[in-house]
Amino acid sequence: MNVLKIHEKDNVAVALTAAVAGERIALDGSEITLAEDIPAGHKVALREISEGENVIKYGFPIGHAKEKIAAGHHVHTHNLASNLSGLLSYEYTPNYTELEKTVPGTFMGYKRKDGKVGIRNEVWIVPTVGCVNSIAKEIEDRSKDLARGSVEGVFSYAHPYGCSQLGEDHQNTQKALCGLINHPNAGAVLVLCLGCENNTAQQMKAMLGDYDTERIRFLVCQEVEDEITEGVKIVSELCDYASQFEREECTADKLIIGLKCGGSDGFSGITANPLVGSFSDKLISGGGSTILTEVPEMFGAETILMNRCRTKEVFDDCVALINNFKEYFRRHGEKINENPSPGNKAGGISTLEDKSLGCTQKGGTAVVEDVLSYGQPVQKNGLSLLQAPGNDLVASLSLAISGAHMVLFTTGRGTPFGCPVPTVKISSNTRLFEHKSGWIDFNAGELAQGKSMETLTNEFYDFIMSVASGEKTKSERMDKRDLAIFKDGVTL
Repeated sequence: MNVLKIHEKDNVAVALTAAVAGERIALDGSEITLAEDIPAGHKVALREISEGENVIKYGFPIGHAKEKIAAGHHVHTHNLASNLSGLLSYEYTPNYTELEKTVPGTFMGYKRKDGKVGIRNEVWIVPTVGCVNSIAKEIEDRSKDLARGSVEGVFSYAHPYGCSQLGEDHQNTQKALCGLINHPNAGAVLVLCLGCENNTAQQMKAMLGDYDTERIRFLVCQEVEDEITEGVKIVSELCDYASQFEREECTADKLIIGLKCGGSDGFSGITANPLVGSFSDKLISGGGSTILTEVPEMFGAETILMNRCRTKEVFDDCVALINNFKEYFRRHGEKINENPSPGNKAGGISTLEDKSLGCTQKGGTAVVEDVLSYGQPVQKNGLSLLQAPGNDLVASLSLAISGAHMVLFTTGRGTPFGCPVPTVKISSNTRLFEHKSGWIDFNAGELAQGKSMETLTNEFYDFIMSVASGEKTKSERMDKRDLAIFKDGVTL
C-alpha cells in the first residue's frame, strides 16, 4: 500500500492509493495491518488513538477521536470531531525566515498609463445595478466584432446588486465594482447605469476619484432614447482607446497572484496547495505579490499565519481578521467548524482543521506583510491576507478586486468556473487531470508520483508566466466569467 506520513509527529497517514482490509503497511520501523478499506486520500491510524486524544496530521491537531481508534482503522468523520469552538486569545510569537531574494522572471504584459501592468487587454461592461444586466449582455453581444488590434474581447459582468441594499452591503457592492473598473486587465471600461438605483453614477464617480475619462465611460440608460445603440457606440470608442496598448516585456515583480482552493480532497494539502505555496515563495522572492484569502479555512491553522506576521501591528490585524469572521458566523447562529463540504469529506477531509492546515499551505513560507479588508487593493509587495469567505465565486472575485491579475485555484474534485481574471485550475491528483481535461490547466498530482517539488515548481512558474503573457486558461476558453459580490445583510 502506498501511504504518506506527512510529519514525524503524525499519528495518521494518508493513503495515496485505495487499499483494502488485510493489506500491510510499513512505517517507522513497524508494520500495521489494515482493519478496513481505506479510500485514496483518506487517513489511517498508525497506532491506537484513545477517545478524546488529538488526531495529528501535518504535525498539528485536526480534531480529537470521538471513540478509541485502533491502529489500521479508517480515521474520518465517523470517529473524528473538530476541536474548534469560539473566539480565542493569541500571543504574538514571531516565527519566520526571510526568503532569499532572487532575480524576477519576465512576462509579456500591458503597461498602463497609471503605472500598473495588465495581463489581458479587454474591454469590460460593468453594470452599477442588476436591473441593466440584460442590457449589458446585449451590448456585449453586439460589440463582439468591435474588438480589434490588441483588444482581446468585450465582456459584460452581471450581478444582482446595486439597489435595495443598506450600509456595508451597499459599500461592498461599490468596492467590488470599483475594483473591477480600476483593474489593469481591462484596457477600457463602460460603466452601465440605470438612473434610479441606490448605487448612482455620481456615487461611483466619487468612489473612483480622479479617473481617466478616456478609459472609463459612463452611460445612464434612462437618459438616452436607445441605450443599446449608444452603448455599442461607446464600446467601439473604448476599443479604439484600448487598442493603443501592446504586449511588452515586464518583470514578474509587477504581478499580483490570488491563491484559492475549492472542491478540495485528501491530496490537496499534499500536492496542489504545497505546489502553489512553493510558487508563491518563488514569486515573492523575486519581488512579486500573492494574496491568501478564505478566512474560515484559516480556522485551526491561524497561528501559523499569525506568527509569520511582519510586525505586531500586522499580527493584531490578523487576529481581528480571524475573530471578526468568527463573530460573523456566530451573529447568524452558525457553528464555525462546519465548513467542509460533502465533496471535501468524500475526498478524505474530515474536519475544518484538516481542511485549513492543507488550505493555508498555498501561502508558502513567506512573511505576512499585510492584512486587507474586503475590496482593499494590495498595498505592499509580498504575501497579504484578505478578508473574504471560502465560497469559490465570492472569494475569487475578492482576490480580483484587490488587484490579483489571475487566481490560482487548486482542486481535488474539479470545477469549471472562472472569475473576471484568468482562473488557473490545478488538480491535486492525476486522475482528475485526465478525467476533466477540459477544466484543469495543470497537474500537481505528479508530486504524488515522484516528481520533485523543485522541478514541478519551475515548470509551474514557467506555465504561469505563459498565462500572464496571453495563454488562455481552460475557463477563459469556455468563457466562464462569474461575478459574486459578498453580502451580509438586509435586502429591501
